Formats: sequence, C-alpha cells, structure tokens
Amino acid sequence: MRGLLTIMGLAAAMTLPAGGAALAQSAPRDFCPDRPGKGSPPCVLDVGRFQAELGLADAAYSRGGGTSTDDTAFGSLELRLGLTPTVEGQLSWTAHERVRQKDRATGATSTIDGTGDLGLALRWSLRNPGGDGLSVALQPFVTAPTGADGIGGGKWQGGVIAPISMPLNGDWSLALSPELDVRPDADGSGRHAGLAGAVGVGRSFGPVSLGVELWADVDDDPAGRVTSASFDLTAGWTPASVPDLQLDASAYLGLNRDTPDLELVVGVAKRF
Repeated sequence: MRGLLTIMGLAAAMTLPAGGAALAQSAPRDFCPDRPGKGSPPCVLDVGRFQAELGLADAAYSRGGGTSTDDTAFGSLELRLGLTPTVEGQLSWTAHERVRQKDRATGATSTIDGTGDLGLALRWSLRNPGGDGLSVALQPFVTAPTGADGIGGGKWQGGVIAPISMPLNGDWSLALSPELDVRPDADGSGRHAGLAGAVGVGRSFGPVSLGVELWADVDDDPAGRVTSASFDLTAGWTPASVPDLQLDASAYLGLNRDTPDLELVVGVAKRF
C-alpha cells in the first residue's frame, strides 16, 4: 500500500503543474505547543502526531484578608493527538496539588492535597489548522470530577473555547481565547455560566519566543459573582538541535484581590 501511494505521488508530481504545491501542503506542520500562557492556540497536530506537555511546577501565592494561601501543583499533564487533518484530541490531568492556608493573626494552618480533575477536549480547526496566517478553531471540553475533595471541582462541568491567532506584521502576532463555561454552583444545587478569556501578543527572537497577555475570568455563581484578572509574562525556548521540544516559564501577576498575587510556572512540551 505504501509503495502504491509513493508511485501515485510521483505520477502526480510529473503530470500536474501544481504537483509541487501539493507536496508542500503535506509537509509537517510547525511545532505549536499549548504552553505557555493561559490562552489556547488554534493550531492542530498532524494526523497521528502525538504531543505531551508537562507543567513541572506551578506555584500561586495570595496574601490578603488576614490569610495567606500557597497553592502548588506538580505534574500538570496534557496529552494531544492528531485525529484528522482538522481535529485533535486532548487529555489533561494534574498529578498532585497542595493548597496551604494560614491565618496570619493566629498562626493556624490548614492543608489540602491530592490529584486534580480529568479534562477531555477536542480542538476543531475552522481555518488554517497549522496556525499560520489567520487561524480559527473551536475547542469544546468537559471536566470529570476525579480530583480530591477541595482540589477538584466536585461535579461535571464543561464549555467551549474559540482560539484565534493572526500575524500583526513580520515579527508580532496576536492571540485571543474567548471561553464560555457551564460551572457547578458553590452550594451544589445547580449550574451557572462562566466567562473567561485571554488576549496577548507575542514575538520570536530566534529560538526564544516572548509574550504578554491579559487574562480575565467571570464566575457568575448565584452566591456572588467573582471576577479574576491577571497580567501575564511568558517565555519559551526551542533548541535549534531539537525543534520538537520547548522549555517554558511564565509569571502571572494578579490584578485584583480575587486573583493570586503572583503565580510562577515552568514546564516542557515535546512532539513525537
């Protein structure tokens, strides 16, 4: 079968003027990791390609209201697989998360730790699945309540993200990730809507890519609306000798009291 496909490809190249363009279209897509940052890119993996992305460490620090909270996570894993030329599947899970709260007046502390919820998603490209030019996708997802008490969401939830990216000029690019969710109520009696999104710009300097983004989340719980927002700085490095590998680091700066004051993240992504 493979030999027959090879003969057909050679015949098309010799007989059709557009043969070179057709071959160019079948070239592997550029390496395009989800990491770093809170937004989602619209790029989709080639059919059969597999990619693993790992948050090595994620630490968020909050100080205010007489308490301090340290939220640390290790082993935040995302697995991606190209299913069709325009669709990829995703699975995400956090191996361990630890939340430690301290009352700064009394010194009393409480700690919760355990695994996170299991996330399942599909990313369907509507335009330019390789992420080049104006690229648009839809990403529906669900989250299964597999996490430990106090770590996971406790109930099934889901939503849809609409990742968009476009070049601004030869150096800069713009990315947006509007998101609509259905989330469980805090008292467990029902569900409510949530809105989130990130908008950012980025630029590559050889093997290094740098970005800045604004992120916001509005949780419209009946018990009281909570709005979170952050200003994010991201950096990724892809060694010239290993073009399918990226090491990354991020710093998220909270913009209001319902957002961690500072969150630091390091991770790695590898395409196979």
